[in-house]
Amino acid sequence: MSAIDLESFRATALQRDPYDYLIVPGFLKSGAIKAIEGDYPDIAKPGSFPLDGLKPGPAFNALIADLEGPDMRAAFAEKFAVDLDGRPTTVTVRGHCQARDGRIHTDTESKIITVLIYMNTEKWRDSGGRLRVLRSDNDLNDYAAEVPPEAGTLLAFRRNEHSWHGHETYVGERRAIQLNWVTHEAVVRREHRRHRLSAWLKSVVGGGRGE
Repeated sequence: MSAIDLESFRATALQRDPYDYLIVPGFLKSGAIKAIEGDYPDIAKPGSFPLDGLKPGPAFNALIADLEGPDMRAAFAEKFAVDLDGRPTTVTVRGHCQARDGRIHTDTESKIITVLIYMNTEKWRDSGGRLRVLRSDNDLNDYAAEVPPEAGTLLAFRRNEHSWHGHETYVGERRAIQLNWVTHEAVVRREHRRHRLSAWLKSVVGGGRGE
């Protein structure tokens, strides 16, 4: 049985201001979260890591298989009115934030849709680390929505030149799964190389944008 509640996703209206996005707090079924959290890969450093360098357990792997499956693709294609047939996916995982994560940015042009699923089982009480859907590239306080990164919560958006997002400073454990549909297969290989290098550099010298 899938851990994903696609019916909740389908029932959530797409927001258009300031760009196409939606937030689904119950995207993962509550009964599945504990097993996924227990099988979450052990990540001791900041940065985004491709799955091929990690060792997640079976419940986590089953979730990833569903995220990259045809039902998920069809639901997102319908919601965002975009053709995802033949578009490959990338998946990266985060375990920790450092002080310089969360800088305002859009995603790269090669990304079509970004999906973030948070896996922090404790109620998020800190003011930092809450991703914001921003209206500009220079003001973290000018936002349309703010997402506490609590377990099972999804934020998804269609990437464009003004899909600005970022978060206030947070240092500590902050688990997030990121899936992207991207333009072509070469992007998958390039992103894997980039994330490995970026994660290593962050562990050595610090810095980064975050999701």
